[in-house]
Amino acid sequence: MQFEELLDELTRRMISGSFISGTISQSRTKTDELKRVKVKPVELKGQFHIQFEYQYERILKHENVTPDALREQLQQLLERFKQVHAEFSDEKIHVQLSKKFKVMWKSDQTQSGKVADLSHNRKKNYLLDENTPYPFLVRLGVQTDDGKVKKQKHDKFRQINRFIEFIDDSLAYLPKGRTIRILDFGSGKSYLTFALYHYLRIEKGLDIQVTGLDLKKEVIEECSRIAQDLGYEQLEFLVGDINDYNDESSVDMVVTLHACDVATDMALARAVKWGAKVILSVPCCQHELFSQIHSPALDIMLQHGLIKERFAALATDSIRAELLSLVGYETQLLEFIDMEHTPKNVLIRAYHTGRKPTEADSKRYRDFRELLNADPFLERELGDLLLN
Repeated sequence: MQFEELLDELTRRMISGSFISGTISQSRTKTDELKRVKVKPVELKGQFHIQFEYQYERILKHENVTPDALREQLQQLLERFKQVHAEFSDEKIHVQLSKKFKVMWKSDQTQSGKVADLSHNRKKNYLLDENTPYPFLVRLGVQTDDGKVKKQKHDKFRQINRFIEFIDDSLAYLPKGRTIRILDFGSGKSYLTFALYHYLRIEKGLDIQVTGLDLKKEVIEECSRIAQDLGYEQLEFLVGDINDYNDESSVDMVVTLHACDVATDMALARAVKWGAKVILSVPCCQHELFSQIHSPALDIMLQHGLIKERFAALATDSIRAELLSLVGYETQLLEFIDMEHTPKNVLIRAYHTGRKPTEADSKRYRDFRELLNADPFLERELGDLLLN
């Protein structure tokens, strides 16, 4: 098969009605900021489109392409990338392109019975089904015994599913062939800790060992009882905080939700030093920079207390993401459904890739820090790991 034939065949199949989803990856150049592209069919205002989700190092972008523009879009992407995975209702294909655009095509017939989901901003296609009873959700009071989501718990159910989407996206970065070590700092009532365990252990069948850590003894005792009742043998809950937890030398995934102010930075620093492959963090109460910021160039904004508070929170999380990228992580700031503080919140998602920062990367960070007159706690914690 020639390159032009590949474009014709992919275009035909993607608009045939059997296309489920796909991924375009393996950039031809190391400097390409676009890491991968996820592809799926959607219906917008009654019209069929193919949606492209562009995954950069720190941001996601979406573009919806009509069938008549699809071939050109595929050509532009496959001139930049070397690999395509695509799933159809009766087949999975893998395409590899050589440097000279020689096409290697592999196909596996399937009988999955899947059909394309064209929904877009309609009923959410959750990883946990709305009408299936899950023992942990029933036990935590989110579902009734027959699997119906309780009326007052719909937001919590959406939050749990959104979190599981982040977990699912992280699977490729977790180690294979051994126990996966996961720590959850500030686990609280542990809805998301139980969700993480259920999805990775029960749904995916992975060998995991999960520890939830929180300062509230009564909460930890209750979570421990629930884990025991559910038979979650590889999930434990301990009383303690981030500063005092020194039982690990290596961890694969660190989750930290609502660790207040620099407690988030402590958890991030611990995760980095443990060599965590995946970090998921939802910060709160970002006060550190509020008292540090002094930048006359920004006085038009910062003269207003409300704006300064919001700016300080955004700047704090931007600095955290940038510092993680400077120590070898691919980092993104994403929107997370959060019921405890605001309707939406920021989630820091970081995957360890080992990418080495350039001097230009370090300078960009220093320039921003100096603009704000900031002295970030996380920078001090990471210390020698950063390129000076």
